[in-house]
Amino acid sequence: MKDHPYIVIMAGGVGSRFWPYSKSSKPKQFLDVLGTGRTLLQMTFDRFREIAPAEQFYVVTNQAHAGLVSEQLPELLDHQILAEPLRKNTAACLAYAAYKISNLDPNATMVVAPADHLILQEGRFLQTLVTSIAAAQVHNRLLTIGIKPNRPETGYGYIQYLQNEEDKEILKVKTFTEKPNAKLATTFLESGDFVWNSGMFVWKVESLIQAFRKYMPDLADVFEEGKSQLGTSAESNFIATAYTTLKSISIDYGIMEKSDQVYVVLGDFGWSDIGSWQSLHELRAKDEENNVVEANALIYETKNCFIKTDTDKLVVVQGLDHFLINESENVLLICKLDAENKFRDFVAQAKKKGEDFI
Repeated sequence: MKDHPYIVIMAGGVGSRFWPYSKSSKPKQFLDVLGTGRTLLQMTFDRFREIAPAEQFYVVTNQAHAGLVSEQLPELLDHQILAEPLRKNTAACLAYAAYKISNLDPNATMVVAPADHLILQEGRFLQTLVTSIAAAQVHNRLLTIGIKPNRPETGYGYIQYLQNEEDKEILKVKTFTEKPNAKLATTFLESGDFVWNSGMFVWKVESLIQAFRKYMPDLADVFEEGKSQLGTSAESNFIATAYTTLKSISIDYGIMEKSDQVYVVLGDFGWSDIGSWQSLHELRAKDEENNVVEANALIYETKNCFIKTDTDKLVVVQGLDHFLINESENVLLICKLDAENKFRDFVAQAKKKGEDFI
């Protein structure tokens, strides 16, 4: 590729739906969730090294985890790790990255990806990226990558696109819908013009900045005022002050759902956001009773379960169906495998028992 894009990896999540394996001190993106010898963050970095040199990567993370990023990605220099003092959702983190990159190269193309996704067919993924990068060169155009759905998944957002017989790869977005119920998700799947929202984006940096100015002027004003401090010794102080004034809004709500310049590139490359224990269960090797067993365990009359421990303690399980058993450090969790909507409550109540449990 003649002009390498800048890669921005969003690594600020807390991974609460993977608690207690994922804790606030070390969220899931910093863990070897898939047993490959590389963490999810490292796997994301490896994937994008195919199209960009290490010096054009930026990782946005919480201040508390900047050291983990540096440890796991020693290829990056300190200025490539954007440490957020507060969690203010994706609009703020992408504005931080965009304005910093704009100082270096106002004509840059920016590729955005979460740190915790799995992509099985990386060759096809890279082809989709090449298509997206080329499409993003049109002035003010904002690209997102949509995943062709294969089931009525209720845990993902959906994008509806307008059919275009002339160009079936780059399609104008009609609507966004957040996590529909099962009936609506089935309708989306049957309609044929909806895709899953992957949370991956491609755009010219200037296109995104123009969108911030138009749709989120308060945020744009903050970064315009402090732009000259980015990349200098004053950056951390500016960011510390700026983040106290920013609203917590996602890029989808703040920009993508409002702009009339949003396009989707259709992708089909074996994607999962690994968002929950159940989604990981679908990916891992299973025994003849559909159990994922990553523990020293004896299993009797048990099926469709996920059993994982971090010790050699013998675990004996009998008579369970569709349960999660996880022991991580000082927490033992036993619950239904599909109880991901309960995890915020679990974590909130565990916090009352002590910070060490979360």
